[in-house]
Amino acid sequence: MPDSETSPARLVIRQPEEAPGYWQPVPANGFVRCLLDGAATGSETPFAFGTQTVDPGCHVREHLHDRNEEIIFVIAGEGEAHVEGAVHPMRPNSCFFFPRNRAHSFHNTGSGPLTFAWCIMPGGLETFFARIGRPRTEGEAPPAPFPRPEDVLQIEAETVFGALPKP
Repeated sequence: MPDSETSPARLVIRQPEEAPGYWQPVPANGFVRCLLDGAATGSETPFAFGTQTVDPGCHVREHLHDRNEEIIFVIAGEGEAHVEGAVHPMRPNSCFFFPRNRAHSFHNTGSGPLTFAWCIMPGGLETFFARIGRPRTEGEAPPAPFPRPEDVLQIEAETVFGALPKP
């Protein structure tokens, strides 16, 4: 029997050009689309969802989330996920679930872009991408590679990243 209470969440339908997008700095390059987050949906379960495209030969550096769980679903391209010393193929339809405090990185080993969907619970990754990136409009030419902000460690600490264990 359906719950008769109305959800406080809003129905949201976004086309690619309607989602906030950000060019990403080195070493990932490429771009991110932040499709859904709590501000847009008012969802009862906090999350954020989007896509990331990593340029050939580039990577998402090793990191972990100490307060968040993350799902990665590969849409296009070829790459590798490095997870706690093991290497796993990233190819279309590969899916990864990262519990809190599980270090991981993504490497584009293919000749074209590597694109994956991400979902983080609770949200916050969208704020990180906005703070380190540059606004992007769908279809515009990519900028020349640019460095991460000097205060990137502070931005990480204020959003969804935990400290990696010291080697």
